[in-house]
Amino acid sequence: MTKPFSQACENNKLPILNVLKVAFARSQQVLEVGSGTGQHAVFMAQNLPHLSWQPSDQGIYLEGIEQWCSEYEGDNLLAPIPLDVTEYPWPIKRVDGVFSANTLHIMSWSMVEAFFRGVRKVLPCGGVCCVYGPFNYEGSFTSPSNQQFDHWLRQRDPESGIRDFEAVDQLAREAGMFLVQDYEMPANNRLLQWQMLDLE
Repeated sequence: MTKPFSQACENNKLPILNVLKVAFARSQQVLEVGSGTGQHAVFMAQNLPHLSWQPSDQGIYLEGIEQWCSEYEGDNLLAPIPLDVTEYPWPIKRVDGVFSANTLHIMSWSMVEAFFRGVRKVLPCGGVCCVYGPFNYEGSFTSPSNQQFDHWLRQRDPESGIRDFEAVDQLAREAGMFLVQDYEMPANNRLLQWQMLDLE
């Protein structure tokens, strides 16, 4: 198969990296949920050498991710693993960081809920979860382009769509996390950083 490529990944990888350098400064192993093409996995592993980076996605995407990963010469990028957020337990027991980009608006709401339940299972106290993508605030779109994108998403799949920040943050809090930072990103996107509280 032809190696997959996303122009959006190329456009946003550096701004995301600049945030993750701070967010994952004390992390050792990061699980990327929904690695897509694999471009982010390779770029982040390359530029965050202190991390062991674990790509994952649904099975149909793994071959494309493997094509990207096979070109990486470092030893901190792990082989991609199949992960369906709705199937428990996840195929990895414990990491101290979780990253996901441009996934929550593709998932159904029940899958978003499953994502946060899964994060709760794999993140220890102090673990960090970072999610990148577009979000609405107080039920409103942050730009006309986001509104158009949401319309396109819902035409394609009525269960998808740009999520409300407040609803997503509520799921994170129910999973035992608190919001550390809400970063403004290019192209009307955000990067949300949560940290796991002690659940004991």
